[in-house]
Formats: sequence, structure tokens, C-alpha cells
Amino acid sequence: MAYLFNTPESQADMLQTVGVGSIEELFDQVPRELRLDRPLQLPPPLSEIELESHLRDIARQNVGASGQVSFLGGGIYDHFIPAAVDAIAGRSEFYTSYTPYQAEASQGSLQTFFEYQTLICQLTGMDVSNASLYEGATAMVEAVLMAMRVTGRRGKVIVLGSVHPEYRNTLTTYLRHFDTEIVTVPTPHGTADPGDVTSLIDDRTAAVIVQHPNFFGCLESPREIFAAAKQQGALSISVFDPISLGILERPADHGADIAVAEGQSLGIPLQYGGPYLGIFACRQEYLRQMPGRLIGETVDREGRRCFVLTLGTREQHIRRDKATSNICTNQGLLAVRATVYLSLLGPRGLREIAELCCQKAHYAAEQLTANTGLKLAFDRPFFKEFVLRCPDDAANFAHRVRSAGDIGPVLSRFSTPTGELAASAKSLLLVAVTESRTKSQIDCLAKTIRSECSSATKK
Repeated sequence: MAYLFNTPESQADMLQTVGVGSIEELFDQVPRELRLDRPLQLPPPLSEIELESHLRDIARQNVGASGQVSFLGGGIYDHFIPAAVDAIAGRSEFYTSYTPYQAEASQGSLQTFFEYQTLICQLTGMDVSNASLYEGATAMVEAVLMAMRVTGRRGKVIVLGSVHPEYRNTLTTYLRHFDTEIVTVPTPHGTADPGDVTSLIDDRTAAVIVQHPNFFGCLESPREIFAAAKQQGALSISVFDPISLGILERPADHGADIAVAEGQSLGIPLQYGGPYLGIFACRQEYLRQMPGRLIGETVDREGRRCFVLTLGTREQHIRRDKATSNICTNQGLLAVRATVYLSLLGPRGLREIAELCCQKAHYAAEQLTANTGLKLAFDRPFFKEFVLRCPDDAANFAHRVRSAGDIGPVLSRFSTPTGELAASAKSLLLVAVTESRTKSQIDCLAKTIRSECSSATKK
């Protein structure tokens, strides 16, 4: 960004524009007792070479997850990204293209998003997919709002306590001014009892939300829950891990009406806060209520295959009161990355990665609970994440382990657990293992933990 000079002439022009004679007059509305009556305590000015050296020292304090052996999880994962993803998505025709707003959007962009939609439908088993949303949390909320439109109900939304806590917080924020009861089903044992969920579903229920695999990494039993929702006229929302579908049943196959996910694992690198990719797919009968954009295939006047923006039911395209979503952008570039990634892998490659994640996670769970003092918090099947119960505060334990060996960060964040977990949340550690982790890295982590636990016992 260009440097903007703040000259006396510029100051005078700005003061004249706002109609005051001086800077002091500008701040007359601020009571004197609230004004600072001394100069700011700023350090002396630096030369360019000194300033650059100072900023480099600050930058060196940042340690990225990609620079360490990462066992981070909780919705964002360190999956391997083939170099071809960067090479293709980085080409100017992809990198500079943005969301298609009007009919004159380029055929290249439209075709890419059409291919993305096709891949998401094949992945989830759903009939239609939009051309992406912001990220996983808002995709889940958009699914709830869509369920309200389809069912005409606003009385109740049922969400399992094992759904990502930040997703649930986002849902609470969106529905804050709705006259809607959000019923959270406790999952103190890592998964929900289907009977507990089905007993809560009634003719007021707009949607039932199940995350599978859930935030704790455990596998839920969505079939029975979704069947009960269908009987009561409620819509079923499945929050899924795209990689898990290499070996797990697809959302459509266990009865989901809407499938949503965070697409970061599909060729998108770890970034602090994103941008990421919201995946959204549903059954054909709900097409007209789907948020976002839908790219369709047709033929031109000469019979040639071409692509068009078929639906764009958001407030930039139609009247605000008819819009299905007021989120005014999508994640075009991230959808391109996901398209390239899935195209490179194919069904066989996706299955291989899912199997590696599952096998390595189970090996890690065995090693991290063997003579370490750590125990698995839940006796449930899991995919690539699991929860450990630590002998003391999990955050302090993770910090000590990280300081003791070069194993990288381990996720200790465990937000707002429900039921019996609330009292013991501080002792719980969430660990994720992807195909990127090697046996030697897992063994190193286990060795470091054993050493730390042994030292703690001696003390």
C-alpha cells in the first residue's frame, strides 16, 4: 500500500470538509477528564534498517504448524497437499477468477464450479451442491435456516453436544433473535444415545444436526436419528469430514437431507482463520431453498456444451425478502483447490488417505496410552481424532510436552463440553493424526510423553 503523507495542507482540507477550525475543536465533544494530558509514551523513531531488523525479530517469534510436527485437529487438519494443487490453482486463469455474478461470467470459471458441484455430489451422495459457502460453521447454520424455510417451522432445532462447539456457538449467534429453542443433547460418553435424541423430536422440530465423525473424533449412529426426524417431518443435517468419506458411509446413504462440511482438508493449507471452504449439498426436492449459487450445464444456440449461472438465490440477485442467504460471497478459489485435489486423488486415492488416517490414529492412540498415564476418554470407535484424559490440566501438560521435545503442537482446546464432560474438560486433550504423520513422529511423541509422565511422578 502506498504511503499517504499527512501534511498540514491535508489536515486543513480535512478539517474544512468536516466543518471545524482545528484538531482541538474536533475533540471538544470529548470531556476533558477523559483526554490524555501528556504526550504518548512512544519509543524513539527507527531508521529503515533498524525497523526492518525489529520486525524480523518479531516475525521469528511466530511458529507455524507447517513448520512443526502437528497433531492439531478440531476441524482444521494438516493433510498432505500434492504440488499439482498449487501449480494448477495458482495459474492466473484460476487464481484471478472470482465468483460468477452475472451471465457474462467466464465459461472457464463456470465450468470449474460445475465440476466442483459434481464432485461434491459424488462425494456426499446428494443430488445437488451449491458453488460453495464461507466455511463449515456458517454452512451448518445456512442448513438450519434452509430447514426452517422448507418445514415452515421455527420452534425447535436439535443439535448434538458432540457437534463442533464453535459451530454450535455460530448457530446460537444466528438464532439469537429467532423465537427458536436450540436443544443440545448431552454426549458425556463421546456420542449420543439415539434414543435420547429421537425422544426429543416432535412436530415443532425444524432440523436435527449430527456431526459424524463428531468433534471428539467418535462415530455417531445417524441412521436411527435421521429416520425419526423424517417421521416427524423434520430435516436431517449431517456435518461430515470430507476425507472420512473415503471409508465411511456417505451422508445421503444414512438418510441426511442436507450435508455440510468444512472443506479445508481438500487441498487447502493451514491458515490462521482462513479463508476456508463451506461445502453444502442437499436433495433435489429442496433445490429452490438452497442458499448460494448453482451452476448448470446447457447448450448454446449452435448446440455446443456450455455453462450458466442457473440459480443465485441471494440478495444480490433477487429481492432481499426472497433471498435464501445474505452472505454475499463464496470461496471460488478454495473451491478450485478442492476440485483439483479431488480430481487428482479419485475414489481410490481418497480411500487410501482415509485408511492411512484411521490406521495411524489408532496406532497413535495405542502408543500414547501405553505406560504414559494417559487414558482414552471415550470407549467409542473413532476415525482420525481421539480424546485423551490427562493426569492434570491438559493445557499445562501439552505445554510441558511441547517444551520437552520437538514434537510440535497438540490441540488442547476443548470448548464448552456438555453434560458430565463440563467438570473434567480441563483434563481432556484432543489429538488428530492424518496421513502426513509418520510412525517415527508418533513414536517420538509417545516417548516424550512417557518421559514427561515419569518425571512428573518422581517429583
